[in-house]
Amino acid sequence: MTESPGRYADFETLREQALTLRREGLSRRQIRDRLHVHNNDILNRLLEGEPPPEWTKRPNAKDDLRARARELRAAGMTYDQIQVELGCSKSSISLWVRDLPKPPAQRTPAEQAKLASDKRWEHERPLREAERRRTTQEAFEEIGTLTDRELFLLGVGLYWSEGAKSKPYRRQESVTFINSDADMIRVYLAWLALLDVKPDRLRYRVMIHESADVEGAEGYWAAVAGIDTSALSRTTLKRHNPKTVRKNVGDAYRGCFVVRVLGCAELYRRIEGWWCGIVVGSAPDGDRSPAP
Repeated sequence: MTESPGRYADFETLREQALTLRREGLSRRQIRDRLHVHNNDILNRLLEGEPPPEWTKRPNAKDDLRARARELRAAGMTYDQIQVELGCSKSSISLWVRDLPKPPAQRTPAEQAKLASDKRWEHERPLREAERRRTTQEAFEEIGTLTDRELFLLGVGLYWSEGAKSKPYRRQESVTFINSDADMIRVYLAWLALLDVKPDRLRYRVMIHESADVEGAEGYWAAVAGIDTSALSRTTLKRHNPKTVRKNVGDAYRGCFVVRVLGCAELYRRIEGWWCGIVVGSAPDGDRSPAP
């Protein structure tokens, strides 16, 4: 139960005594024990308006941090930067420096958006990469070893999408395949072997920018084709334009590889016919008219 000032003989006299003791440097506890006032509400009223002596004030462990945070904010640092510097929470920093002017933005809105995106991707990228590897591995295991017919059909589609084709305005029935993907070249060579195209009918050539590692590219493609570099025809060099910004640069850039079949007019016509057969064969039932 709360005590009432009426319990004490003379409140004003008691207050004068409390203030006198306070001015002499006594603490609240000492005044309480001296005057036998054990009710905090009454004690607060007795000491109202009289500041405590300096020796009773507890030093604030964060006073130095607060002062340093204000210095850093005044120097233009952001909350994030101050947090890294002092190791304290952003909420504390905000409380200490919120009355100071906000420093000018150090990044444009586009840069801020990119930074936020980078932070998000820093977390998501490993997860997505793991999911990508899992899906790719599952798909890889679904294929297994190809039958001769599967490789045959695959090769026809591969050539018709990437190989040289004769045009009505330019009849040129040559079997020439150009690609920068080593795996595409390997599959294509396996297809030619399935068609019993002898190695002595094949000619190989590298096409690459003159500013690249030409010798390294020749060695690379020769290894892909399983031949010696001496079997390569003269490399075609693409002239480098310094005004063009190219992305196909660096150690991974090895240009393109060209595989040409000699004496191939008959083979070309058969490839064209095979492809037409695939087109007609893949059409819905009842819509399998022969190709023109």
